[in-house]
Amino acid sequence: MPNRSSKRPRDVNSLAKFIADVATGQAELPKTDDGKDPAAVALGRKGGLKGGKARAVALSAKRRREIAQKAARKRWHGKA
Repeated sequence: MPNRSSKRPRDVNSLAKFIADVATGQAELPKTDDGKDPAAVALGRKGGLKGGKARAVALSAKRRREIAQKAARKRWHGKA
């Protein structure tokens, strides 16, 4: 699991000092590069963009209807 913790201070006063230091050039913003390969990121995004459409084409009309009905029940459950 990747480390998702922020590199910025969580304390309000420490954060204010950090922002002031960045604004005055005394500190730099932390790098957000996770060491990911840009080609792999682009390939994953490409697959993500076509995933839903490909799934919809592969599903039968009956199965799409079942999924839609289940979603509608969850969406409207308990509402008047």
